[in-house]
Amino acid sequence: MDVHGRDLRYFAAVAEELNFTRAAERLFVSQPALSKQIRMLEKQIGAPLFHRDRRMVRLTAVGEALLPHALRMLAAWEAAEAAVEEARAAELHTLVIGMSTSPGRGLLPALRTRLISRHPRAQPVLRQVNWADPSAGLADGSSDVAFVWLPLPDGDRYRYAVVAEEPRLVALPQGHPLAARAAADGEGAVDFAELLDEPVLALPSEAGPLRDHWLALDARDGVAPRIGGVVGSAEETYEAVANGQGVALLATGNAPLVVRDGVIAVPVRGISPSQLAVAARRDDVRPLVLAYLAAAEKVRARTS
Repeated sequence: MDVHGRDLRYFAAVAEELNFTRAAERLFVSQPALSKQIRMLEKQIGAPLFHRDRRMVRLTAVGEALLPHALRMLAAWEAAEAAVEEARAAELHTLVIGMSTSPGRGLLPALRTRLISRHPRAQPVLRQVNWADPSAGLADGSSDVAFVWLPLPDGDRYRYAVVAEEPRLVALPQGHPLAARAAADGEGAVDFAELLDEPVLALPSEAGPLRDHWLALDARDGVAPRIGGVVGSAEETYEAVANGQGVALLATGNAPLVVRDGVIAVPVRGISPSQLAVAARRDDVRPLVLAYLAAAEKVRARTS
């Protein structure tokens, strides 16, 4: 027996009102239509649900047996509808923001303020993603927008706004000869050529072109890097540099994540700057996503 929720609502209304006219008014249907649906339900069940006469309507024994179950099923469906609506509203207003490290630079509060000004019900949710995923969750859809370092693998899949462009530094153990060399330099910097023979820390191979960027392959003139280790987080980078496993290139704004006891960072001449961007999938045109990208473009314009 396959009974529709509508039939149970009609039955419950008549059972509670014990009057077809009042039940029809309550349901906003005509009395003949209501009577027809009840007759069809009785036919499906194979027994009458109501005793009817000119003076009154009352439940049959079968109707009495059905009523509590019908009310429970209707209540459960109402709860399901409410849960679905709540989930739909949350999905509509939630924006998952992926990042491999905190973007810092005052970007999160600035972008949140701009987003909320246009979409007061927006609920930004931050999501930390391992460095092995250079898209910070965009590629598999677990993030709606993301702070990413350029270049992105499969760059054509994404649209982005650059929010920071910074020189690259090199993180060194405090006692490293190049640390003293940089201290003696008038600019406190080293030339990238001086790093070519140094063991260098690399991102996981899954990072693709971003791994190449942080190895500065474009500035090596064909000299292959000596990989001293693979790192997947700022903490791993700090530990590897402090232990002498290798040096590491990093963006200026990320230096505080690595530079502490036993590790310093100095500017590097001869390599291009790093670019931090807010990105989204190109085919994602939801209002919150577009609003966050627009906010990122404004922040970039304001800080340029």
